[in-house]
This record gives sequence, C-alpha cells and structure tokens, in this order.
Amino acid sequence: MENRKSFFHLHLISDSTGETLISAGRAAAAQFNSYSAIEHVYPLIRSKRQLLPVLEAIDQEPGIVLYTIVDRELANLLEAGCRDMGVPSVNVLEPVIDKFQSYLGASSRGRVGAQHALNAEYFARIEALNYTMDHDDGQAPDGYDDADVVIIGISRTSKTPTSIYLANRGIKTANIPIVCGVPLPDSLYRAKKPLIVGLIATSDRISQVRGNRELGVTPGFNASDYTDRASIAEELKYARSLCSRNNWPIIDVTRRSIEETAAAIVALRPKVR
Repeated sequence: MENRKSFFHLHLISDSTGETLISAGRAAAAQFNSYSAIEHVYPLIRSKRQLLPVLEAIDQEPGIVLYTIVDRELANLLEAGCRDMGVPSVNVLEPVIDKFQSYLGASSRGRVGAQHALNAEYFARIEALNYTMDHDDGQAPDGYDDADVVIIGISRTSKTPTSIYLANRGIKTANIPIVCGVPLPDSLYRAKKPLIVGLIATSDRISQVRGNRELGVTPGFNASDYTDRASIAEELKYARSLCSRNNWPIIDVTRRSIEETAAAIVALRPKVR
C-alpha cells in the first residue's frame, strides 16, 4: 500500500537566526509520520515593521506558528494576530524559561540570541542576514558587489522571503524590484561577484497574491492595474526580456515553495563561476 503524507505549514519566527526553532520544529514534526511540514523561516524579526509582513504570510498559508521573541510587546502582537486568524502559536522557550526561573528563583535576562555559541559559522550567518536586511527591496544599491546572490523580479514573486531563507544559510542575498520603465541600478550591471537571478510566476498566481495583499494609501496607486492579469503579463514580459538581454537565469516560482526556490538558486551558483 502506498503511504501518502499530508502537508501542513510550519511558521518559525525568531528574533535571532532561528536555529533553535528549526531544531524544535523538526523534532516535533518527526513524531508525526503521516505528515510533512512545509517550513517558513523568518529570522531577525525585531520590529513591528518586520512582523506585519510575516502575519500576512501566515494569513495566506495558515498553519502552526512557533516563535522565540524576547520583546514582550512584539510577542503580544504576534499572539494577537494568530488568535484573530485562528492559528495556534507557541513561544518555544517560554515554558522552559519559566521552569528555570521557578527553580533558580531568578529572572531571565531576556537577551536576544543568548542560546547560540559564538563560532565562525554563526557570525557568518549573522553577517549574511544583516546584509540581506540592509539590501532588501532595492536598498543600498552601492553594495551589490558584496552579495553572493542578487534576486530580481516584479512585485510578489517571493523575493524577500527567498532572500532571507538563503541568508539564514550564510548566503548574502540582495533583492531588487523590477518595475516597467524604471531602470535597474548601474551598480548591478557593474557587479562581478554575485549570481543574478530573476524570479517569475504566472499572471494568475501573481494576481491572486497581490489581491490578498493589504496596501496602504499610496499617492497615484491604482489597485486595479496592480492585480490586472494583462498588466501583470506586460510586467513579466519586461522582466523576461531584461534577464534574456543580460544572460541572467530565470526561475518560475509558481509551484515552488521558498525552500525549493532557494535550492534552485544554490544549484545555479557553481554553474556561473
């Protein structure tokens, strides 16, 4: 008889690298042979601005939420958001810390990332994560030659979560939005070190994801154009031509998880050296 596994989404949110959460989540998921977790890792979440897109992602793909966030206000915001969405959330370290406090008769220091040994690999991941956060969505364009990977793509092609996933594995990753009629930074064309890769998806998929996205009031923003499939098709055509002219590889993320997209990018890196 064929054994078929059911899949569920496992969201791992940390104010550090997320290593503790990944280990705990995988150890728990391994106890359920009939189920397989689709992991979504969100490291270095230390502000409300960083947390809100995470809550949007959970709302789009509900599942179990595990987190290690020291800041109580931020943790409360996450817990409230999960309650509103009807998804379970667990602070992985809290029950353990409570037991320590009870036994030792002392309060914890609440120090972010205190559980990690300070070794070279750890510092490399932290450096990659800091670089990636600083170069998200086209920021700090002068630093692209320091990247290992630069991801380009139109809005809602999973550039940021893929970048963070790669960074959590020590790969410095920048990402740049492609907007019709807006040239990419000259510094990108001058960069010699990084792999530059374009992400695309079908018009239907992008329209669906954009339709689920809550946007603030932006002057001149046209919501109908943003989700219109014909307009999206033009954006994708422009992105493909841009990659083709510069011999940049393209990955279709329509049916790929973040993990699968990241694996495809890693596989491409030796081929461009």
